[in-house]
Amino acid sequence: MPAPSATRPSIRLTRALLGCTIALAAIGIARAAEPLVVNGRTIPSERVESFVQAMVAQGRQDDQALRQAVREELIARELFVQEAEKRALQEQNDVAAQLARARQDILIGALIRDELNKSPVSEEDLRKAYDGFVAGQSKAKEYRARHILVDSEKEAREIIGQLQAGKDFAELAKKSQDPGSAAKGGDLDWNTPDTFVAEFGLAMAALEKGAITTDPVKTQFGYHVIRLDDVRDASPPSLESVRPQLKQQIERDRVIELQKKLRDTAKIN
Repeated sequence: MPAPSATRPSIRLTRALLGCTIALAAIGIARAAEPLVVNGRTIPSERVESFVQAMVAQGRQDDQALRQAVREELIARELFVQEAEKRALQEQNDVAAQLARARQDILIGALIRDELNKSPVSEEDLRKAYDGFVAGQSKAKEYRARHILVDSEKEAREIIGQLQAGKDFAELAKKSQDPGSAAKGGDLDWNTPDTFVAEFGLAMAALEKGAITTDPVKTQFGYHVIRLDDVRDASPPSLESVRPQLKQQIERDRVIELQKKLRDTAKIN
């Protein structure tokens, strides 16, 4: 059998090199998993994992490259912190104040989480809050209106005159500057007044069913001619659709109650 070429390693040598590469990679992984100690100060493994998970939440893949990058980042941060402390920057008034505020924010956040974890929002809490929400909505009205939007007051008054003379609203609405409703005869479907800018909503709600505004309604968009087609009691949204907002409100109320309780029992001079 001929001797292997000097430029072409044998199969045996290739396997040996591959084995060395795998071994070196394993050593690198083992070292990466060791606790980080920078100038005698240990970086807790929990901080490493927290940093990794934050990156994963942003779409990064939890692999060796990411963990090595996190390791380097934490080392750099620790070196900066140590140098800042060596220069006694933490004793400067503005820096000390910022550190105190950061400490407060962290502790307040921890307290709120602890309080809410001790009394989580139940389904019964949500149902009660929803019933109260619906009761508050019982007097709300929805309006079905049409409008024609034009650029000038003069043009709007001409349209009002044509409507009073018996012209068809849907036909005149074709010249509206609002393309969405113009294609539907000016129809805006069912809405509550607060859906619109204040001037429009107030004018619409003041109309009797079937009536048309006798004067143009000016808004930031131009001049409107409005006709009210119908009115009905507003239908409340489903519990599922408002569940997140109700949960946030209940939690906010509990935090306010905790604040009141602490204030009532505190000694303040």
